[in-house]
Amino acid sequence: MSETVPASEFTKNFGRYKMLAQRKAVAVSSHGQITGYFVGAHEYEELLKLKGNRRSFATADLSDEKVSAITSSRMAKRHDHLNKVLDPK
Repeated sequence: MSETVPASEFTKNFGRYKMLAQRKAVAVSSHGQITGYFVGAHEYEELLKLKGNRRSFATADLSDEKVSAITSSRMAKRHDHLNKVLDPK
């Protein structure tokens, strides 16, 4: 869990929290509520990579072949009890 510090403490001791952020996120609070997190550059760059890899699309844009493949797919045998959830009644 990240350490939470009041914004006033954060600004007074920025150097300390800059070093701490290289090891773990530092939650910064204002009036008792967390308003943001101070993280190291490497962690922030990793977050940007993860966000950049997300893709979304409208299911209406799927081809009939893909819809058929998805609706006919089944899980491994060890999950047969979950396949019942997918089967229409």
